[in-house]
Amino acid sequence: MANLSLTPRDVARELARRYSTMTHDELDILENILIPRKYGKNELILREGEICENIYWIVKGLVRQFYYKNKKELTEYIAPENSIVMCIESLFKEEPTRLQIQALEPTVIYCIPKRDLESAAIKCVNIQMLYRKILEESLIISQRHADMLRFETAQDRYQKLVKRAPQLVLRTPLVHIASYLQMTPETLSRVRTATLMNT
Repeated sequence: MANLSLTPRDVARELARRYSTMTHDELDILENILIPRKYGKNELILREGEICENIYWIVKGLVRQFYYKNKKELTEYIAPENSIVMCIESLFKEEPTRLQIQALEPTVIYCIPKRDLESAAIKCVNIQMLYRKILEESLIISQRHADMLRFETAQDRYQKLVKRAPQLVLRTPLVHIASYLQMTPETLSRVRTATLMNT
């Protein structure tokens, strides 16, 4: 196995701490289905046309989820350490995804294969709870982002992101931040300048 800062047991414990308490035996089961992966900067974790078979837990690094529209890259999600990322439609329909997942920094993730997780969830109520909580969190994050784009001004969008995830703003290339907030780089530059002047 790759030399990682966290062992599968550490990751299983962290997932249990965050999503559902577990017995020793349940931790053993969860630990045994986790698969470590390492990616270099800008390397693709999942490509367009592939089927998303895993839920990804980010141990170290930064990833973005994006797609192409009219030959332009549009960033849909950016996630740092201790976050979950997945292409949810592809995961459940078992169909090729139009989304891509890319490491923006050297990144370590643990894959949680959906089929193995579902098999474990049938046997273990706490793993079933973990699975449900992960899906709930993913849907809530997606809904919040959609609502922000619908209802917030460009200035409010940027300020909310800075408040919620300051490290993410510092570490992510501005072109991806602009795309994620659905504004041009020029608008983002103006918004950032106005924000700095008001602080």
